[in-house]
Amino acid sequence: MTKKTNRVENFMESLATMIDSLFTSTLSNSKENHMQTQHKAIHKDEPETTDQPIYESMEDYKAQTGKQFRRTKDQMDRNLTREEAFNETYGGSN
Repeated sequence: MTKKTNRVENFMESLATMIDSLFTSTLSNSKENHMQTQHKAIHKDEPETTDQPIYESMEDYKAQTGKQFRRTKDQMDRNLTREEAFNETYGGSN
């Protein structure tokens, strides 16, 4: 009976630890998201910077990435040409 009690206690401790870590990570993620939202609200007049590189043309895109520009499924569904899709995505002039 003692072995069974120890196993149950060990299981309960492991379960409590897992639950605590889940709550801690969820709350910290929630707090980070809330802080980012507040930062955006405070600095809404500042232009947003993106990590998206700027390409002058599809040729420039291919030269820099080594890949041909590809349209998204949404752009294909809207029957955009590759040039129109490129301009929509990067604001380039081809």
